[in-house]
Amino acid sequence: MQILEFVLQVLLGITSLLLTLLILLHKGRGGGLSDMFGGGLTSALGSSGLAERNLNRFTIVLALVWFVAIVALGLITKFQGI
Repeated sequence: MQILEFVLQVLLGITSLLLTLLILLHKGRGGGLSDMFGGGLTSALGSSGLAERNLNRFTIVLALVWFVAIVALGLITKFQGI
């Protein structure tokens, strides 16, 4: 059980960092952090919606993995004391 808990903690750490990175890469509505990494280049690339849709899908899947890891760690912690 300790191995599963360790794997889930590592998965949670990796997904947290990747999720933060992906959220910062999203196209900004009015400037902000997303413009810092590309400026006018992101507006030219943002015209094709395929990259933005794929980024959205990947972010949603990663957020679901992050959520499942948190719930699993919570359940392991709750039932470990019994």
